[in-house]
Amino acid sequence: MDLLQDLAWRGIIYQQTDEEGLKDSLNKEPISLYCGVDPTADSMHIGHLLPFLTLRRFQQHGHRPIVLVGGATGLIGDPSGKSEERKLLTLEIVQDNVAGIKKQLESIFEFEGENGAIMVNNYDWAGSMDIVTFLRDIGKHIGVNYMLAKDTIASRLETGISFTEFTYTILQAMDFLHLYEQHNCKLQIGGSDQWGNITSGLELIRKVQPEGAKAYGLTIPLVTKADGTKFGKTESGAVWLDPEKTTPYEFYQFWINTADADVVKYLKIFTFLSHEEIEQLDKAVQEEPHLRKAQKVLAEELTRLIHGEDSLQQAIKISQALFSGDVSSLSAAEIEQGFKDVPAYSSQNEENLVDLLVAAKISPSKRQAREDIANGAVTVNGEKITDPAYALTEKDQIDGRFTIIRRGKKKYTLIKH
Repeated sequence: MDLLQDLAWRGIIYQQTDEEGLKDSLNKEPISLYCGVDPTADSMHIGHLLPFLTLRRFQQHGHRPIVLVGGATGLIGDPSGKSEERKLLTLEIVQDNVAGIKKQLESIFEFEGENGAIMVNNYDWAGSMDIVTFLRDIGKHIGVNYMLAKDTIASRLETGISFTEFTYTILQAMDFLHLYEQHNCKLQIGGSDQWGNITSGLELIRKVQPEGAKAYGLTIPLVTKADGTKFGKTESGAVWLDPEKTTPYEFYQFWINTADADVVKYLKIFTFLSHEEIEQLDKAVQEEPHLRKAQKVLAEELTRLIHGEDSLQQAIKISQALFSGDVSSLSAAEIEQGFKDVPAYSSQNEENLVDLLVAAKISPSKRQAREDIANGAVTVNGEKITDPAYALTEKDQIDGRFTIIRRGKKKYTLIKH
């Protein structure tokens, strides 16, 4: 099975500009291809992952990926999927965002070797271009009628679109032309919402380059969940690649909580497992869904790729401790990850457990607190306490910073010292 057949099997291909032409080019010799991301934030989220993982698949088949961070286009704003103008970011903010995103992309690609990835920033060629050069050398080749036919622009005509966002697709077209000329880049890939921008690049290459110039576009379908809810969102918001925004434990938990109806699709598009491995996991979903083998593999593969083996093992350790209730083995750093979203209380040196339960609003009254303890419903750092007169000491503090109180099976409270 060749690369394009593999992508089709995985459900990754949405649209292609010239399927046969691309297939011939890929079979003849290794090509260079690119995918870009605008630095609208200082981190990517998992919604950005699929195009770049697809780019990595091309690298695994011997082709050279070009990873573009849009330092220039990020200053303009892509009108795709927006009903109103984006708020413009300052150059300083965009440059800070570029630095954060570059670091994340480095974990996905191999930058050494014969087909090592190249990372570029379109501010390097667009930032210094004067307006006259842009209008004469680029704008002259893109017709207004051609641009008005683009969905991203046509959808904004009634509500209004500025000249700035109107020209976004030309800037992205210029990227494709620049990479074609400087790196012999033959293919751009992107999400399905990038089809208009990709084809604008192909149009510019056709107009500027000699007759017969070959370049291609390929888009990837929007990732959806079987229940119709939006992929990549949780109650606390987006799932970020930055461990400061979404901890490796939270990242791991997002994937391990994937529904049975979605997990095989996600294994196909987000992991580099073989067809045989995925088919075995598909069988496990059908025959042993309670074991959640597929979800565990999905979570392990993605967490290892983005955060590394050490962070993966830490996420697994935290998950096992929370599942078993044995949290005493966790370090303070692991507790900060695993208990990031649980209720917390800063201790005012309450030593008596009953007083602490009431002060932290774990139990509504002292009478209820004493009953909870006597009934064995309260644990301190995973250890069941049944003595209502129990007094906490320094030995109940993990790394001198935290005590974990659990009431019932799942109600955790983090006591900070």
